[in-house]
Amino acid sequence: MKVAIYSRKSKFTGKGESVENQVQLCKDYAKTLGVTEFLIYEDEGFSGKNTNRPEFIKMLEDAKSKKFDTIICYRLDRISRNVSDFSSLIDDLSSLGIGFISIKEQFDTTTPMGRAMMFISSVFAQLERETISERVRDNMRELAKDGKWLGGQLPLGYDTEIIKYVSDGKERKYNILKVNEEEIPLVNDIYNKFLEVGSLTKVSEYLYKNKITGKNGGTITPSMVKEILTNPIYVKSSKLTHHYFEINNILTTGEANGCGYLTYGKNRNGKKVDKNNWIYAVSKHLGIIEDTTWLEIQKVVDKQSKKGCRTGSSKNGLLSGILKCAKCGSAMVLTYSSYGKGENKRKSYYYKCNKKYTMYKCSNSNITGKEIEDFVLNKIKLTDKEVLISEYEKMKNNFKAIKPKDSTLIQEEIKNKEKAINQLVLKLSEVNEASAKYVIAQIDKLGLEIEELKSKLDDVNEFDNDIELEMLNIDLVVDNLNKFNKLIDSASIDEKKMLINSIVDKITWDGDSGEIRIFYKGLSWTQSGLNNLCLDTERICVTNIKT
Repeated sequence: MKVAIYSRKSKFTGKGESVENQVQLCKDYAKTLGVTEFLIYEDEGFSGKNTNRPEFIKMLEDAKSKKFDTIICYRLDRISRNVSDFSSLIDDLSSLGIGFISIKEQFDTTTPMGRAMMFISSVFAQLERETISERVRDNMRELAKDGKWLGGQLPLGYDTEIIKYVSDGKERKYNILKVNEEEIPLVNDIYNKFLEVGSLTKVSEYLYKNKITGKNGGTITPSMVKEILTNPIYVKSSKLTHHYFEINNILTTGEANGCGYLTYGKNRNGKKVDKNNWIYAVSKHLGIIEDTTWLEIQKVVDKQSKKGCRTGSSKNGLLSGILKCAKCGSAMVLTYSSYGKGENKRKSYYYKCNKKYTMYKCSNSNITGKEIEDFVLNKIKLTDKEVLISEYEKMKNNFKAIKPKDSTLIQEEIKNKEKAINQLVLKLSEVNEASAKYVIAQIDKLGLEIEELKSKLDDVNEFDNDIELEMLNIDLVVDNLNKFNKLIDSASIDEKKMLINSIVDKITWDGDSGEIRIFYKGLSWTQSGLNNLCLDTERICVTNIKT
């Protein structure tokens, strides 16, 4: 039997359910079924709300070509969070004679019960998500009616103004945006300059050379220029802009009247949220950029974004994505060079700081690719794994120490209070009207206590799940440390990258001192969170490794 393993993660965090960990868990499960042949499909940085993902699409094409017999994923929502998408997938796989297994939920489409439980689970997951989303949207619509600013970094060209009002006899207040007359001309200049040069970098360089700074006196980087150009707060709302947002699956609310938009729901806990949850609401502040001009700029910016390549994504560089500049913290990106002529022409590669040839001109030296990769591999191989594993075991013991105690007591308390409510309800039929109000008051009090207990139970269960995920992640790191020396030399480039990424958080290079530092994942644990602890520092000969 040949198995396809699919993994997806919206954004890599280095803990819990990274794509590497998902793949390894699926492999381990498949081996218990006697499977030795795997095809791996990984989508990182993609949401599960739709199936428009490159590796997922490729997997379906391979399914039609019968390249595997069964698909295994770590968890059901890795495939899709949309019931109709999921239902269609199962039907398609069934018609092709391909099975589907989700190891977390223990669902298996080769059995009738497995199929039924899978659909029930996916229906409830989507229902819960849609209910929460609708409630959030309702709240956002109410806030947008008054153009309320909910806080965060103020956009260039605007300040806040406090609005006070009286409600239920109490004085209340909220913030709205007002134009900053000194800054708003700069916003217009940035839009005009982009129309002139058509480049985010050139606009940023122009501002830098002319010593024009942002709101807090800092440099306006190309990414900040893009943020200003794409921020709907500046555009004069119209039917055209409403339509543009709607075709991009962004919910709009309010009448298009020339005022700018406030955005809600784009970020949650510091992370960007899927577009389907964004809300653009027409506010009370006037827009400053004509709708047709703003929309034309969106086309140019979108086109440039699609052309751009991602930093550190090369399949050849073993350290792409984890090698960082020790001086400025930026990624060290893979760069190719050729030397020699004719038959003697050779191609080599090296890593350079991403900010070296920009206006920031980081001074860190380049470093030859193969030499630093060989050095890192050898250093990890020679590292005393027992020392590292001992550190991870300490982390695991710390997790066990703070792991919540059994939640049975809370569940028992909830049941007791629910029984008490049932008894009071029965008692209502036996008391007179004067006494009934006291019984109802007791029922209300118990109801509130039950809600508090349920909230506490949810918190305990969520924290317990987080701890379990962290402990699982530690086990996977330890397992890969134990296997590293045995597998690394015979592994393919992709397998080597996966092994390194599964145990190393980042590597830094300092060209002045020739120092390479390897930061292993998750070390060390403190009560405030997981911090990196550098256990492995080495100096190398700079003359042999610089380029």
